[in-house]
Amino acid sequence: MAQILAPSSQWQMRIAKNSAPACPMTAKMWSSLVLKQNKKGIAKSSAKFRVFALKSENSTINRMEDLLNLDLTPYTDKFIAEYIWIGGSGIDLRSKSRTISKPIEHPSELPKWNYDGSSTGQAPGEDSEVILYPQAIFKDPFRGGNNILVMCDTYTPQGEPIPTNKRHRAAEIFSNKKVIDEVPWFGIEQEYTLLQTNVKWPLGWPVGGYPGPQGPYYCGAGADKSFGRDISDAHYKACLYAGINISGTNGEVMPGQWEYQVGPSVGIDAGDHIWISRYILERITEQAGVVLSLDPKPIEGDWNGAGCHTNYSTKTMREEGGYEAIKKAILNLSLRHKEHISAYGEGNERRLTGKHETASIDTFSWGVANRGCSIRVGRETEKQGKGYLEDRRPASNMDPYVVTSLLAETTILYEPTLEAEALAAQKLSMNV
Repeated sequence: MAQILAPSSQWQMRIAKNSAPACPMTAKMWSSLVLKQNKKGIAKSSAKFRVFALKSENSTINRMEDLLNLDLTPYTDKFIAEYIWIGGSGIDLRSKSRTISKPIEHPSELPKWNYDGSSTGQAPGEDSEVILYPQAIFKDPFRGGNNILVMCDTYTPQGEPIPTNKRHRAAEIFSNKKVIDEVPWFGIEQEYTLLQTNVKWPLGWPVGGYPGPQGPYYCGAGADKSFGRDISDAHYKACLYAGINISGTNGEVMPGQWEYQVGPSVGIDAGDHIWISRYILERITEQAGVVLSLDPKPIEGDWNGAGCHTNYSTKTMREEGGYEAIKKAILNLSLRHKEHISAYGEGNERRLTGKHETASIDTFSWGVANRGCSIRVGRETEKQGKGYLEDRRPASNMDPYVVTSLLAETTILYEPTLEAEALAAQKLSMNV
């Protein structure tokens, strides 16, 4: 059943572009309107006036859209930088804008900035200043021109990372020489759910009811199977424009749910690209009047949850004989299963039930081509004897800085005892 949504003000602005052109009110037009009112009565003249008022409103909207689309580059070297950071919940994104007066080539050339941390749940009211450090730059698909999006992390005025700054620790891990030498690659599959604004029910679902069971929706096409394709496509193009290494997108198993993939990305870039891609998606759904949800189990029952499967490899895994390195990495991951689960997203226990293509949250498992395992290894990787592994445990609301750096730490820096390795290998029926 197709959904019916009231268009947002931004959407109305777009529609208005093709509406009848507005014209200014002249004395002759006003006199004519008054004469018609005297001759035909108040009701009809009132209706006429409403039509005229609509034209006037469209004129205002068109003028506003012209300003929003205004290209500043021929007139000034100044441009707008949108500073973006992660708020106190660890999943909410915040941003604010400032004018930059000269061209820049690296984030370090941008000024640090501050914000009120007491309003984001990141600082007390009596000492609320938090400092933004610019870390990565992307082109701004909303403003266009020379305008940019800036991914920032957060510090106290004394230069200490605040507790919600997970990027700082990730950057430390990725700057370790052992990690650098292994050139860790990440391919992240971000799933998300689109919700109707007023009822917070998935897009395309009957209000208060359910669609047909899962089956026809995955990678489906048609008004009764695909809900929100325009949002997915707009996001895809906006990410490519911004310089995000997005590699694909598809409709997911649950109707109203979508996925996009980012990667391969190296090291800290993986986290930066996912966070900015999420910000862009938030902005697009804002314009479309739809709510974005990263809840790992938005609908209870016989419906797939939303994950953020993370494909991972090191230089050694990608080289000849890399399959042995992959199995060694899986052993290490099994020994730190609890640490990973605790860092893989809020509410993940509602998703990792052992059903709907997930493993149980309490048990570590691995397998070739098995989507019901904690770690999946592809058939091609097994055949070639090298490649990558897929960690299927992370939830859709995971912090990519945490997940990527933890994978690198566990598989490259962590050194378990030989006894622990032997026990893990026996438990997993794995020869290493």
